[in-house]
Amino acid sequence: MASNTKQVTHDFPPYFKVYKDGTIERYLNTVYVPPGLDTATGVQSKDVVVSPETSVKARIFIPKIDGPPQKLPLLVHYHGGAFSIASAFDTNGTNYLNSLVSHGNIIAVSIDYRLAPEHPLPIAYDDSWAALQWVATHSNGSGPEPWLNKYADLGRFCLEGESAGANIAHHVAVRAGSTGLAGLKITGVLAVHPFFGVKQHDALYKYVCPSSDLDDDPNLNPEVDPNLKKMACKRLLVCVAENDELRDRGGAYYETLAKSEWGGRVELYETLDGDHCFHMFSDPNTEKVKPLVKKMVDFIYQ
Repeated sequence: MASNTKQVTHDFPPYFKVYKDGTIERYLNTVYVPPGLDTATGVQSKDVVVSPETSVKARIFIPKIDGPPQKLPLLVHYHGGAFSIASAFDTNGTNYLNSLVSHGNIIAVSIDYRLAPEHPLPIAYDDSWAALQWVATHSNGSGPEPWLNKYADLGRFCLEGESAGANIAHHVAVRAGSTGLAGLKITGVLAVHPFFGVKQHDALYKYVCPSSDLDDDPNLNPEVDPNLKKMACKRLLVCVAENDELRDRGGAYYETLAKSEWGGRVELYETLDGDHCFHMFSDPNTEKVKPLVKKMVDFIYQ
């Protein structure tokens, strides 16, 4: 007879399952990719600690720079994965940002926030906010990271994320507007295939965020957020994909912003015949991915 400790008490494929003894098993193992020079694009990356207290890290990407140092737009990226899988250091995220940084000629900082359910929400939100505050310490050119001091133009600064990462980017933009963010002005937010809940994921979200009231949770339903009008940016691009189960919620997010008191400019961009986060799993040079990347780069440079 099997041990009771190996009975599954919660199962959320394709993300993770939980056993009676508290063991958590993920369906997909994150494949770590070391930082360094990407020979295909010329992009260089390195990992830094952004919070010694929590050991939260980030990966910084800089494009190949010919000639003297130049200040480039800065993108802070939050990865997706239902708040519970993936990493700033995995294969998909690293390949994606190598491509985006190269095509866009930008600097990127990808935040490796702590994952649920070991670290239930709002920990990922708090880690992501703390990382943004760390980025802001470079606003006068004398922060702890030389690459940001030397190459990043914090006057051209955007947040970006896909899926749960887009949810996080929204959260920190609202938090920056409602509580203040010294030294940094967010110029735009890119919400790519954003996750703001669908009924089939309610149980998952409730498990990773036990304090959530679901439809009354402003992080899941921005329409009920009294601080939405304070969101600290004037431009926001919502990207959706035709075959994504989150498409309608992404469209609803766009509509919520368009009719809100926020007062910024919001734009909706749809990829026809696209699946959820297809750009993270596809060759960036394909005819489906290239228009999305161009749209994002154009938005960053507006």
